[in-house]
Amino acid sequence: MKLTVVIIQGETQLVGSIKEIPGVITQEIDRNEVMENIHDALNLYLEDMRSEISIN
Repeated sequence: MKLTVVIIQGETQLVGSIKEIPGVITQEIDRNEVMENIHDALNLYLEDMRSEISIN
C-alpha cells in the first residue's frame, strides 16, 4: 500500500500528515525528523487499530 505524506510549513514548524489517514499527524523543525515522526505515528496508529479489532 502506498501512502501520501503531506508536509506543510506551519506557523513555527513543519507539519506532516498522511493524506489517507487523517489521524496521523506530527510536527518538527526538520523535514527528516517529520518523516521519522510520521513513521512512528503510523506504527502507533496501526498498533492501536490492531488492538481494537483483535478477537479475544
